[in-house]
Amino acid sequence: MRGMSRKEQVTRSPDAMNLSQSIKTLWPYLMSFKGRVILAVLALIAAKGATLLMPWALKEIIDAVDASINPLLSVPIALLIAYGLLRFASVFFGEVRDALFGRVTEHAMRHIGLKVFKHLHSLELAFHLDRQTGGISRDIERGTNGLSFLMRFLMFNIVPTLFEIITVAIIFATLFSPWFALVTVIAVAIYIAFTVIVTQWRNRFIREANAADNNSNTRAIDSLLNYETVKYFNNEHYEANTYNSFLAKWEQARLKNRLSLLALNSGQALIIAAAITALMWLGASSVVNKELTIGELVMINAYMIQLFLPLNFLGFVYREIRRALTDLENMLGLLNRKAAISDDKDAKPLKATKAAIRFENVSFSYDKQRPILNNLSFEVTSGSKVAIVGASGAGKSTLSRLLYRFYDVDAGKIYIDEQAINTVTLESLRQAIAIVPQDTVLFNTSIRENIAYGNPTASENEIDKAISLAHLDGFIASLDKGDKTLVGERGLKVSGGEKQRIAIARAILKGSPILLFDEATSALDSHSEQAILSAMREVAQRHTSLVIAHRLSTITDADKIIVMKQGQVVEQGQHHQLLAANGEYARMWQLQQSEE
Repeated sequence: MRGMSRKEQVTRSPDAMNLSQSIKTLWPYLMSFKGRVILAVLALIAAKGATLLMPWALKEIIDAVDASINPLLSVPIALLIAYGLLRFASVFFGEVRDALFGRVTEHAMRHIGLKVFKHLHSLELAFHLDRQTGGISRDIERGTNGLSFLMRFLMFNIVPTLFEIITVAIIFATLFSPWFALVTVIAVAIYIAFTVIVTQWRNRFIREANAADNNSNTRAIDSLLNYETVKYFNNEHYEANTYNSFLAKWEQARLKNRLSLLALNSGQALIIAAAITALMWLGASSVVNKELTIGELVMINAYMIQLFLPLNFLGFVYREIRRALTDLENMLGLLNRKAAISDDKDAKPLKATKAAIRFENVSFSYDKQRPILNNLSFEVTSGSKVAIVGASGAGKSTLSRLLYRFYDVDAGKIYIDEQAINTVTLESLRQAIAIVPQDTVLFNTSIRENIAYGNPTASENEIDKAISLAHLDGFIASLDKGDKTLVGERGLKVSGGEKQRIAIARAILKGSPILLFDEATSALDSHSEQAILSAMREVAQRHTSLVIAHRLSTITDADKIIVMKQGQVVEQGQHHQLLAANGEYARMWQLQQSEE
């Protein structure tokens, strides 16, 4: 109850599980170690039994050396040894309990954390674009910590403490006066009621503090991930001031939280002090009236200390368990979030033998007020290279997201080898497509590991071949550590062109029948561009290729060029045919040629 407490959780998310759902989710993990749980409970009973016997042993020792009771004094060696053994047993069996149950807790934390992680990867792109990464990471971190706290304290502190309170009240009523039991029960009832009421009142301060904590954490992560942008615009002071404003709100919220904690702690201390004073007055009066021995008074005092210390701790545990439950429910609530894009019940693996693609009357919009694609239709025949061109906002890059089924179309169908992509499994669909995205993001590992990510089971020779096809040999040879060189977080240590070539090598290594190039040469200089275009032509001979391009000079050799405008196909044909038609493509070509 005293001192600093761990971070408290924000208000429950809309998807959060309730307590019964959380227990239902956790129960199988507890039962997978049923033997350990039973042994831990037995160790708990042994520890509590030894704890409850210690005041009795202490009373017997004092009465044995009290001259008024035993005129022939002697050192009660057996009782002293028994008292020492009981004290040792209470600690030893408590440690045995923790050691046994620790494996159960860690196993549950590992598998629940893994389950949430896998589920997050199964959710649609829109979820990850809407949610803040910092907030999700905090949900998982707090949830796993909350799980550990809940399993340890709920089972091994709250329930045993309540059992101990009842047992002590029975002992007081049986051995002494019912007044001792009545004072104890009333004090405990007032203490628990006060703790619950004040903790409920404090919840608004807890939520406010943790909302500020989440906001400041998210802002810090966002700023650090965009380090280059901050430097480009000399906005270090702006970022520091913005972060400081979030921290100032957090500081004020924590101050309110601390003041409310002061009120709670003070009230609890007053209730405990009043109860102990009342019991000591009853006990002292009984000794004066010769109704109790000195040993029995010491036993009452020992039971009071033994009772109110865990009761004092109960206030802290109650608050922490409330937070742990909210933490856990929010993390497990992520599992309640159903994926908007998932396999149909009868979905079958895609059989991409020819890898022909067909868009049929496809309409799509991210926002209903602003349509992106409108009744779009075109075909990419097996083994051909088709380029998609058009002005910014025409919907070119949206095609790749729909083909990967990151989003479902609003109307129409997309087919691969005459199989509608919404009727095949997502895994087989995405395995059939390899992409070189416009904005390549790399993992903070070596160049070789980033390339191998395209196919983690690829042989060293296959990786070397992909490096060669992507014309990375010269760049890697110029590095001291070669392909073992780390690329930095999000690939910040390599240039845009080098990142693009790493992405091309990765796509080649995947070995998919469909290759998708989304502005694949946008970050390359003219020399590198020609080298990559040569590699792309070589690779495309064995694949169906869809090239989304802005620079028209890179797709003049395409088997078909599709020109998009406002989400529709306005022209299609080969380069020379479109120039001769003197339409939208010819206008774009002339504009780019004059700019160059």
